[in-house]
Amino acid sequence: MAHQPSPARRSRRLALGAALAASALVVAACGGGGDDGGGNDPGITEDSIKIGGHFPLTGVAAPGYSEIPLGHKAYYDFVNAEGGVHGREIEFLAKDDGYNPAKTSEVVNELVLKDEVFAIVGGLGTPTHQAVTNFLNSEGVPDLTVSSGSILWDDPEEKPMTFGWQPDYESEGKIIGQYIAENLPDAKVGIFGQDDELGEDGTKGLKQFIEDQIVSEVKYIPGNTDVGPQIAELQKSGADVVVGFNVPSYTALSQLVSLKLNYKPTWFYTNVGSDPGLVGSLLEKFSEGAIKGSSPLTGVYTTTYMPQATDTEDAWTQLWQKVWDQYGDGSPLTNYKIYGMAEAYTIVEAMQKAGEDMSRQSIVETFEQDGGDFTGPNYVPFRYSEDRHAGIGGMKLIQLQADGTTADKTPVLQTDVGDAEIEEYSGEANTPPESGIPGE
Repeated sequence: MAHQPSPARRSRRLALGAALAASALVVAACGGGGDDGGGNDPGITEDSIKIGGHFPLTGVAAPGYSEIPLGHKAYYDFVNAEGGVHGREIEFLAKDDGYNPAKTSEVVNELVLKDEVFAIVGGLGTPTHQAVTNFLNSEGVPDLTVSSGSILWDDPEEKPMTFGWQPDYESEGKIIGQYIAENLPDAKVGIFGQDDELGEDGTKGLKQFIEDQIVSEVKYIPGNTDVGPQIAELQKSGADVVVGFNVPSYTALSQLVSLKLNYKPTWFYTNVGSDPGLVGSLLEKFSEGAIKGSSPLTGVYTTTYMPQATDTEDAWTQLWQKVWDQYGDGSPLTNYKIYGMAEAYTIVEAMQKAGEDMSRQSIVETFEQDGGDFTGPNYVPFRYSEDRHAGIGGMKLIQLQADGTTADKTPVLQTDVGDAEIEEYSGEANTPPESGIPGE
């Protein structure tokens, strides 16, 4: 008997079809679109494909995050030098939204309606990207590898064009929470969280394991750089372990205030805010030179889901270094640049698998049908399927060392949102192809 799709899957397919039909009407009205290859889809021709993304190139979130599009571009330049994807050169447009949702809407409208990109890739930030998902889905624009661990991107029924990429914050919170429960069962735990899904999702996962240990929970609003009251409240509560779900500048600010207050808890930070080199430079800046280097982060716990810039013996890090040496701007390789290159690797692999006749519909279907088997530097596979648009499914907990390296505190762990078990991942790690380009 022929397989019949579930009602949910049929509904999702209808939503995808409606989104693509709406997109086709817009293109027809504008007279845009490429020729061949993508049919009437914008941004794709016989010899080129145009993609774009929004990033905080300026503003409070720019440190670190502004390097991600540099990594994207370097990897696309590397691929283009080898002939591109199916003979198409990738053109990448990165626009500045200043981590401001209103500005995000403006620049994404430009990318879609004026620049006529084929897809949005790597759009950064939870509050910012949330402002444009409805628009992108109504226009039928593939919305790929969102640079945020919010579970909002895993909604194939309502957002059929949108796909996450990195592990979700809830799963990360679970892994941190389990470690604290098992290794620091008597700790009094405080939470320092960004006042959006980053803080909320991470805290939700954390509470599954250590809700009874939490003595204080404080939040900050992005853009307000005075976190003195929040850190003072954590200190007053007696919290001797603090878990931060925050972006890098607020890691630096929380550390600076803690030093001033002589408050010395054990810190756990989400992977999105724990890069020691960046945080060290921010501390130096915020302290007007009084604090130098990344030593204040020695002993901090965080998570990682792929090799770091300091893992110089790893084949993936060596590939990224090669790409950056050839197509970067001469600055040092960082974890944020690696993040951008790794996302770009996923995009290129999806384009390769979608084939020469790639269209907006086929790239979405490729993520759904083949995405669970995408390769890349991630320790745990992606969770992509027709029913899931979630990204990487796990990570490991590490501790930052004085010499800039990291020490593993757990094996690689695999989990998911909700009551999914946390299990040690037993699969084989991927290694990059000799060419450095997937599918070759």
